[in-house]
Amino acid sequence: MSVMQADDKLIRMGIVYDGNFFLHVSNYYLYHHGRNARISLDGLHAFVRSKVAELEGVDPRYCSIVDAHYFRGRLPSKVVEERNRLLSERVFEDILIRQNITTHYLPVSNSGEKGIDVWLALETYELAVLKRFNIIVLIAGDGDFVPLVRKLNSLGTRVMLLGWDFRYQDENGEERETKTSQALQNECTYPVMMSALIDDKNETGNSVINNLFVPSPPYPRATVRAPAEYGASHVASADDDDTVYEGRIKRIKEGYGFITAPQLEGDIFFYHLDVVDGDFQTMAEGDLVEFKLGKNDKGITAREISLKDD
Repeated sequence: MSVMQADDKLIRMGIVYDGNFFLHVSNYYLYHHGRNARISLDGLHAFVRSKVAELEGVDPRYCSIVDAHYFRGRLPSKVVEERNRLLSERVFEDILIRQNITTHYLPVSNSGEKGIDVWLALETYELAVLKRFNIIVLIAGDGDFVPLVRKLNSLGTRVMLLGWDFRYQDENGEERETKTSQALQNECTYPVMMSALIDDKNETGNSVINNLFVPSPPYPRATVRAPAEYGASHVASADDDDTVYEGRIKRIKEGYGFITAPQLEGDIFFYHLDVVDGDFQTMAEGDLVEFKLGKNDKGITAREISLKDD
């Protein structure tokens, strides 16, 4: 194939994230879905290339993500620090940078996130005009983006929509529902309902679908300190261990963390679902906790975790 022929087949794509929508979706899969994992940006981009290649009838090598932009409201640094989320936000920004995703933030006021949707639409249209994308991939669900899609269509730019529909119960037992606007789907060249694809049993062994999620973190193996007369530590037998240990949270991540305790050597992994007394979302490094030991195929973990007052 000549260079000219290859250029003619190249599909130039721009990805646009409604950051608040994407974070909501990612939190759903981490906290309320059987996957128990966040959406992987790398895996999502690989899915986009694969899906576009399938729909456009070209080799995946000719599907290139040449631009990606992430739009979201941003809380003041002081507020984020008070909530012990400054590090996790910085880590996520590092991930965005590594994926060559340009960030666009507006300050969040007392009345909430204002102006982000308008900014996203204006920037996306301008980018489509200047960079002449073949396809814009829109990760959003709001019907307010219908005028944007119509404008993109008028340029001859095809729009792929990645949408999600799901229901879940929040921490207060109230049912929550997220739906992608049907009007928005109708305007797009390629509406792709990701929730249906992810839950499709026929796709269970599909590596492209499975790679949409961040792999589970490794579980460190903890050991219990033996009495001094034994002169050594031993691996805890946690199968029937109902001993209550006391320790402090050493690290807290999105959906999991690590505890250090005087009687245990090594950091003990814990998962947000194992917190039985307290709110994982408000936990911070240094918090005092009680817990029992659990065990799975990757090692010893903490279970039945309760926050304690110092």
